[in-house]
Order: sequence, then structure tokens, then C-alpha cells
Amino acid sequence: MPILTDYARNMLSRALCGRNPALPTTIFVALGTGGGANGLTGEPAGNGYARQRISFTGNGPQRNSEVARFVFNAAAGTLTHLGLYDAISGGNALAYGLLTQSAAITGPGTVTIAAEALTVTAD
Repeated sequence: MPILTDYARNMLSRALCGRNPALPTTIFVALGTGGGANGLTGEPAGNGYARQRISFTGNGPQRNSEVARFVFNAAAGTLTHLGLYDAISGGNALAYGLLTQSAAITGPGTVTIAAEALTVTAD
């Protein structure tokens, strides 16, 4: 992770040119079935799913500082990607990437991202 979305690339370009874009102050992680230039695709709807607030720490590569738990109360399919957003719903997609292991949600259950398991670099 990550592959920056077009929105994030444009925001960083403005920042590098001293144009002071409004940077996000709160970040949410989401799950989905794919990703592209506009962000995550196939994000679940309903079944208990909700994006999770996430915080990062580090001086270079950024790592999530706490566990993120996605709770499902019904089947939601196989999730293969995660994405970062600036809002709990809607908002702007910032980055996306593949999960290290896909999550087949065939009924009630939880998908957990351990603390420090999600790394964001500017490569």
C-alpha cells in the first residue's frame, strides 16, 4: 500500500508547489473488491459494515497505530483491497492497495487489521 488516487496526486502536487491544499485531518480505512484511479471499488453496503477511523505514526513510512475492526452481521463476498478516505462515508478516496490476504465474508464475522500492519509510504 498505497497506490495514490488521482485526487491525492493532485493534492500533493499543489502542496509541493506551495498552493496550500486543505489536507485531511481524519482518515478512514475501507474494504472493497478492487481499486483504481478514483479509489476503492466494491465497498460493501450494509450488513454491519462501516469504514473505520485510523491513525498513523512514524517518521518515514507511516504505520497504523491501532487495530481496525470491520464487523459484519451477514455475508458480504470476498474482499481483496483496502482504501483510505477522508470521510466516514462518501468523501475523497486517497489511496488503495491489495490486502495481504483476501477476506471471504460468508456470514457474520470480523475482519481485523492489526496495529502496525498497514504501512503507507511515498514511493
